[in-house]
Amino acid sequence: MLRFSFSRRARRWTIAVAVVLVVLLVGGYVLLRIASSRTFQFFGGLTARVETAEKVVALTFDDGPDPAGVQPVLDALASRKIHATFYLIGSDLAAHPDLGRAIAAAGHEIGNHTYSHERMLLITPGYAASEIERTDALIRGTGYPGEITVRPPNGKKLFALPYYLHEHHRKTITWDVEPNSFPEIDRSAAAITDYTVQNVRPGSIVLFHPMYAGREQTREAIGPTIDRLRALGYRFVTVSQLLALQGKG
Repeated sequence: MLRFSFSRRARRWTIAVAVVLVVLLVGGYVLLRIASSRTFQFFGGLTARVETAEKVVALTFDDGPDPAGVQPVLDALASRKIHATFYLIGSDLAAHPDLGRAIAAAGHEIGNHTYSHERMLLITPGYAASEIERTDALIRGTGYPGEITVRPPNGKKLFALPYYLHEHHRKTITWDVEPNSFPEIDRSAAAITDYTVQNVRPGSIVLFHPMYAGREQTREAIGPTIDRLRALGYRFVTVSQLLALQGKG
């Protein structure tokens, strides 16, 4: 009888432990999916694309500023007379303040991509505040006077960063077209251009990663992408300008 009772108790414990493990695994998976979502966060809203009938698109560039990327991107935009939005990393901006000033002087919008470019997941509220506020100060140092929207590194966010942004009435911006994140496509400039043009819709936010030396093909894709979208009737706006068009047209 004692042996039977012990065996039954052991089975119950085994089942209980298994249930707890399943709950933890499922909960962890759900949190990871939420952390990576482009369209949902626990606090405040975020924008991946603006609902509008107008054929408008916002080009955005993440990371840097870096000497390899800034001037070629600025040249491509200037030659086509359009403005875009640059989400800059605070530590890179601290290292290259002259490049930040060049972006601002050219009339482009500058957004906050945090100071360290670490994934903003299991962080404290104080860390979130430091990452944003240090970078804000560096962005203001470029001479950029406009609204500073925020893009979490790799789009990762969970509790602390969205809560901080919500409390400070800050906008979180993600994207709906990102050619650099699809390993199945050819990494040539032509393939990057094709993918972008085929996936843009009215109100899209396009994310390019052109800043560092190894991103030459992405830099070469910017001009042809603009030319082909313009031929399709699209006009180009900054993120703030796009947000102002929400629901219009």
